[in-house]
Amino acid sequence: MEKSCTLLIHFDKGTPAIANEIKEALEGNDVPAKIDAMKKAIMLLLNGETLPQLFITIVRYVLPSEDHTVQKLLLLYLEIIEKTDTKGRVLPEMILICQNLRNNLQHPNEYIRGVTLRFLCRLNETEIIEPLIPSVLQNLEHRHPFIRRNAILAVMSIYKLPQGEQLLVDAPEMIEKVLSTEQDASAKRNAFLMLFTCAQDRAVNYLLTHVDRVSEWGELLQMVVLELIRKVCRTNRAEKGKYIKIIISLLNAPSTAVIYECAGTLVSLSSAPTAIRAAANTYCQLLLSQSDNNVKLIVLDRLNELKSSHRDIMVDLIMDVLRALSSPNLDIRRKTLDIVLELITPRNINEVVLMLKKEVMKTQSGELEKNGEYRQMLIQAIHSCAIKFPEVASTVVHLLMDFLGDSNVASAIDVVVFVREIIETNPKLRVSIITRLLDTFYQIRAARVCSCALWIIGEYCLSLSEVESGMATIKQCLGELPFYSVSEEGEATDASKKTPQANSITVSSRRPAVLADGTYATQSAASETAFSAPTVVQGSLASGNLRSLLLTGDFFLGAVVACTLTKLVLRLQEVQPSKVEVNKATTQALLIFVSMLQLGQSPVLPHPIDNDSNDRIVLCIRLLCDTGDGIRKIWLQSCRQSFVKMLSEKQLRETEELKAKAQVSHAQPDDLIDFYHLKSRKGMSQLELEDEVQDDLKRATGEFVNDNDDANKLNRILQLTGFSDPVYAEAYVTVHHYDIVLDITVINRTKETLQNLCLELATMGDLKLVERPQNYTLAPESSKQIKANIKVSSTETGVIFGNIVYETSNVLERTVVVLNDIHIDIMDYISPAVCTDAAFRTMWAEFEWENKVAVNTVIQDEKEFLNHIIKSTNMKCLTPVSALDDECGFLAANLYAKSVFGEDALVNLSVEKQADGKLSGYIRIRSKTQGIALSLGDKITLKQKGGG
Repeated sequence: MEKSCTLLIHFDKGTPAIANEIKEALEGNDVPAKIDAMKKAIMLLLNGETLPQLFITIVRYVLPSEDHTVQKLLLLYLEIIEKTDTKGRVLPEMILICQNLRNNLQHPNEYIRGVTLRFLCRLNETEIIEPLIPSVLQNLEHRHPFIRRNAILAVMSIYKLPQGEQLLVDAPEMIEKVLSTEQDASAKRNAFLMLFTCAQDRAVNYLLTHVDRVSEWGELLQMVVLELIRKVCRTNRAEKGKYIKIIISLLNAPSTAVIYECAGTLVSLSSAPTAIRAAANTYCQLLLSQSDNNVKLIVLDRLNELKSSHRDIMVDLIMDVLRALSSPNLDIRRKTLDIVLELITPRNINEVVLMLKKEVMKTQSGELEKNGEYRQMLIQAIHSCAIKFPEVASTVVHLLMDFLGDSNVASAIDVVVFVREIIETNPKLRVSIITRLLDTFYQIRAARVCSCALWIIGEYCLSLSEVESGMATIKQCLGELPFYSVSEEGEATDASKKTPQANSITVSSRRPAVLADGTYATQSAASETAFSAPTVVQGSLASGNLRSLLLTGDFFLGAVVACTLTKLVLRLQEVQPSKVEVNKATTQALLIFVSMLQLGQSPVLPHPIDNDSNDRIVLCIRLLCDTGDGIRKIWLQSCRQSFVKMLSEKQLRETEELKAKAQVSHAQPDDLIDFYHLKSRKGMSQLELEDEVQDDLKRATGEFVNDNDDANKLNRILQLTGFSDPVYAEAYVTVHHYDIVLDITVINRTKETLQNLCLELATMGDLKLVERPQNYTLAPESSKQIKANIKVSSTETGVIFGNIVYETSNVLERTVVVLNDIHIDIMDYISPAVCTDAAFRTMWAEFEWENKVAVNTVIQDEKEFLNHIIKSTNMKCLTPVSALDDECGFLAANLYAKSVFGEDALVNLSVEKQADGKLSGYIRIRSKTQGIALSLGDKITLKQKGGG
């Protein structure tokens, strides 16, 4: 039989002690050996040993010891031994202990008295406690505070026992007297706690009598006061006005723990703007004054909660929240930016952007290792500010363009994507952005950033001067043609002999030189062309990024260069009246294309050009040789139209999400009605008045009404036994994040009394039972509600199985009724979430667990199947609707969800329509943990058939 445990000690099972050795050590006079033996005895007892033979030895040889450590260990021993027999009666030998405990309570040493009083707090046996009560009460008036505070706790624990009120009839009165005279802060707190738990009315009277002095009380007592206020206001909401004043007065307390609790209590009790503003200001002060990162993160969580329920008040504090960016911790900075971005209004946007710009400038000068990552976060924040409020774009876009050549590729990509969006949404900035981009293009080092920048140049260079500058910039960055040369006298054998030498000199000749402005240029050696092996020809001193990226074998970038030059030549034909200039530009572009193809097929590079890039460059050559009007329209207009469509869809998605968020909050009545005028203001402060008005508003908008969906409740009832079983059981399952509560109804359907009825449960998966089952007696045809709590530690499909065991008076053996299994659905832990395509791809590459499920369904339409999977898995489709439009017989989509434990679940669905109309393909699930991948796979396999 399991029993409650008040003591936990780590025990190494490697070398268990022997009872005889312990006994010998206890009988000796060596105190250190006695201490060691007592520790061993306690550990054995805690691990299930009984050791009955030790009790008399301890009474004879340990009780008389004067050593404090031995006495403390003796009390621990007495705490964990069995003090009652199987029928619950106190064992007769416990009388021996009573005398010792009484002596300890009258001991001249304060420590012995104090630890004995503390031991009494853990005793439940009334027969042992009763003779000790006079000694405990005497200690309430002892001169030493250590004894008084433990005596108060002992009185409280005795009074809370089942027969406690008979043992100590006037305990609350005595403790109230003690409280009025006590000077020690800790003892005062214990006395108030005793009144709070055992005689709440007395505690409330004491608090309201001394309401003016609450701010002078100690930190410990103030914390209990706040707990009392929360409890009283939950049961009697009408009274809360006077208590809120007490909380407001405590907001100026010197203890940070108290003011944090005050702010939390204010928010939970009141919605009055004054109270919420006071709480928010307190959180902001804590955010700046506390150096512990964990505290800052907790405070940011509280501010985030306030933001969702009281956004108007939080908007005024946006700059105070932003000051948390001074912390070097990235998690704190990320959380701060997330909160701030949802509080931006036309009034504060300029201040916020100015602050973010300053932070970006700081990341340039600092030497911190995480500066690149922080800069990326700031750039993304500025990006979203500029999208919401386009008028600020002009103030930030040029500053951010300095980071196109950033060594942190991710932040450089964010900058170029931002520039691409701003140049389309802010036509006034187009000319200045293009000019700046052409000036800084040579600094870009990353291929993906180059590709995006080239696309911008190809689409937005519209005037003659811009087109010519664009072409000149690209030519300069490609350097001199050809990209490599072969000496006429080269023979295969010589080539193979001289290759190492050629390579070594090539490497030395390609070493970059840093120019005065901090940019890179490539040095070339004069002796380069003298080798017989095919060698790479370097450009002049100023040539740069595009050439070096092409020479590493990046032909996708080569294809982008070809497309950009093609667009520029086509636009030049429209804006350049001189045919000679157009033809000259066309031939130069064609020469570059041919050189790239030549480089792609040469032995200089480790791998040849890929087919896609080759085809695109060849297409560009054909296009420049023979251009039709239809093709010109596709290249110069359709591409931009697609981009505009993508931006408008993105905006539409964001506005829909904001609308969905707004719909979650309760519908507010007309804000213009002023409820103040309808109130009786007699004897009410402004704060109390505000609070009552807010309560009325909440009542009017149905916020106090908890209308649980009854139909949904019925869905969660599971039948555990059959109707013909002698015991019928059904369970109502409630899943709340980390906890599962089973509310089980057990009905005795027989005409006999069922004795020792016990519900035995066991779990599979990451589920853990919290408490042990109890035995019940069930009268004929009566029912019993049994609650079982289960903790969940990860997102995984868990199973709860068990049985009901009982005895009847007629039959000697126990009867067992096996219960149906309860499957805990993974869907209870998963909620749809959103992430960027880049983040999805990164996670897809990183996550090691993959589950591949073959498509097997009766559904014949691809989109219908996708919607069915989204509904079944409770995931969000990241692929935009436009990409899923039209019929092509093939569909690929990415789905994403997050679990309550913060785990990511990624799903890629690829289906194809076969000739017979059936769908085939695969659903691939990836996650960091095995449980979520397997559980989601099982769920999809179960649900994908369709219709269900």
